[in-house]
Amino acid sequence: MCSISQPAMPGSTGTYHLWADDPAAFSTHRITPLHHNFHEHPLFQVAELIKLGKELAPLEQCRFMRPGLTPASVIAHDSRHPDGRSIDEFFERLEEPASSVALYNIEVIPRYQALLWAVVGIMQDSVEAEQPDVFRVNGFVFISAPPSVTPFHIDRENNFWLQLHGRKIMNVWDHRDRRIVPAEAVEDFIVTHSLRKVRYREEFRTHSQEFHARPGDGVYFPSTSPHMTRSDPDWTGPGDRVSISIGVTFYTSITRKVARVHQVNRVMRRCGLSPRYPGESPRTDAFKASLGGLVGSARAKLIALDPSARRFKLATTPPPGSY
Repeated sequence: MCSISQPAMPGSTGTYHLWADDPAAFSTHRITPLHHNFHEHPLFQVAELIKLGKELAPLEQCRFMRPGLTPASVIAHDSRHPDGRSIDEFFERLEEPASSVALYNIEVIPRYQALLWAVVGIMQDSVEAEQPDVFRVNGFVFISAPPSVTPFHIDRENNFWLQLHGRKIMNVWDHRDRRIVPAEAVEDFIVTHSLRKVRYREEFRTHSQEFHARPGDGVYFPSTSPHMTRSDPDWTGPGDRVSISIGVTFYTSITRKVARVHQVNRVMRRCGLSPRYPGESPRTDAFKASLGGLVGSARAKLIALDPSARRFKLATTPPPGSY
């Protein structure tokens, strides 16, 4: 078990842990169940997370999910609540069924930036044994009163997902399983930010790993692993009506390389070619990755220099963590 000691805080045990049941078998390339005690950390208590939400609201980093979503719904968070209530009103009524908010990029708040790096730092040696150069550590907190669903989707980053309060079911699929998400859909997402081709079908469920998470449980899953969550009101009781989890996400030299290869492949397709997907030819990937860094840098400069490009930011912005 790996651990990190931090200065004592009010209500703190002073030492927080994150571990895999079999540390020797941990790999950044596969889904791994985890355990932790970060749910005991003072900054992850409900009152502190409400305070955090109110700090992030003026930055439009509190994103609300509409009720009634299913695993097959399009995933969309809106900075405005579906019925127009303020962030203060939302938290006053937090325990109402189907209330849901996601706190995006909590690392912009310095005390949480340090905590997120502490979480990743515990496992950093194990991660960097396979994927050197951890960078751009982000945090996303999901607060909901059941019933709630986070629809099926993929993300660019590697993810240490931790359950902090309440209960939640997490389904995760192998990121290499092309029956679930085709390679072209991954490329589309990495390069153009589009999830249009990442679509859920109920027959996928049996191919997933399903985790029934309580406080202290977690899951590691690699970049582009399809996943979804749900919580059920049957699990709630007095003092336990809210489910809170956090995704502590990060990029590495490997995620950067793959994103660069996808960018070059997209350019080649527009030229009528049929390039190999990442992983099919290591030698070709190495060349494309070098070229892809230039592509990403050029796209970033286009955004910075051309005012008209800003109107099409999603189409022109390079993948995060790729340059």
